[in-house]
Amino acid sequence: MDIQQFNRGLLSFIDASPTPFHAVSTMVATLTKAGFVRLREGDSWDLVAGERYYLCRNDSSIIAFVCGKQSILDHGVRMVGAHTDSPCLRVKPNPDMLEKGYLQLGVEIYGGALLNPWFDRDLSLAGRVSLTNDKGELISVMIDFENPIAVIPSLAIHLDREANTNRTVNKQTDMPPMLAIVDGDELNFNDIVIAQIERQHSDVSVSKILDWELSFYDTQPSAMTGLRQQFVSAARLDNLLSCYTGLQALLQADGEMTSILVCNDHEEVGSSSAAGAQGPMLKHLLQRMCQTTEDFARVIERSMMISADNAHAIHPNFIAKHDGNHGPQINQGPVIKINANQRYATNSETAALYRYLSDQVDVPVQSFVVRSDMGCGSTIGPITATELGVRTIDIGVPTFAMHSIRELAGSEDAFGLHKVCWQFYNTSDLPWC
Repeated sequence: MDIQQFNRGLLSFIDASPTPFHAVSTMVATLTKAGFVRLREGDSWDLVAGERYYLCRNDSSIIAFVCGKQSILDHGVRMVGAHTDSPCLRVKPNPDMLEKGYLQLGVEIYGGALLNPWFDRDLSLAGRVSLTNDKGELISVMIDFENPIAVIPSLAIHLDREANTNRTVNKQTDMPPMLAIVDGDELNFNDIVIAQIERQHSDVSVSKILDWELSFYDTQPSAMTGLRQQFVSAARLDNLLSCYTGLQALLQADGEMTSILVCNDHEEVGSSSAAGAQGPMLKHLLQRMCQTTEDFARVIERSMMISADNAHAIHPNFIAKHDGNHGPQINQGPVIKINANQRYATNSETAALYRYLSDQVDVPVQSFVVRSDMGCGSTIGPITATELGVRTIDIGVPTFAMHSIRELAGSEDAFGLHKVCWQFYNTSDLPWC
């Protein structure tokens, strides 16, 4: 796979994945085509060396792995972690709002969204709906309206003269998207959802909508941008970029070492859920790979996790927001993320191994440390390290406009990260084995 093919695949993956449910579904289709076998957590397993498997939880988290030919007791496992969720607007349970003849929907803000860029965008809606069908069965289906069905119009500057100097956004009153003008008819969101299900799933006859997890998203397609096509411009780069990168590396793993890709939901809201990184999904898998508690401890000691989540590139208009010696640049390589207070899980040992792997595949490396007078975000890295006790490094592709409705990364960096993850999966011995 060359870099152009890789980037085309990345754009297609993001456009096909407007929600975590769709991201997992897209990954499942790719894995199935590549010969991976689905496992269900409630079944008994008989794992075979050399075979490839995957499992899902909540339809929004996925673990795919290659059951290596080499003993995990001797060589440990290679793990890459990412997350499927991104900040967005989630539809409330009772969302219908009617103001001056306009049908609007009440929304919750999911995660730490940058809200101003959501205004004046062509929005669509996607996610999961639970229902009973005409047979009385309880089922869930995914829907995606695909076409622009909503917008959040800005207030004209004539009515807000301080919009360019002192604009704030009220999450409750300013963010409800507008869907339609309803002139006396009885249009409501429940009926809109039923109609969409029946359009998209001709074999489903809806008796009653029971619940939904539906998110608005920008319909503008992902693109390669810039005068020299040096940028990847897309929604949800944080962190579908890392999901796709890890997936492509795993698909190309040689199968000698046991290699795992875990993509959890709910990172943007703290990871504290059954499907999040603080849940037991990954730990349960590793325990089932080991016959005893002692085996589990031995495997963890010989293993490592690469936590892949986007990093903050130094913005040329806001240079002072970065430490002078630690401002990652676009297309200068993936970034090792470091924090003395353990907001990132990197230590000198794991950073050294990552630099070593990067040298093997000729990929440049950068470092990020937040300014000492600013707060620091976090990732699934410290959570996974705490839950498992596994050596972990936090890395990521440098990105602009993180948590905006549209983010910007470099056209070279994700492919570089893919090469390092591939090298990691195919390295026979880690220094501590």
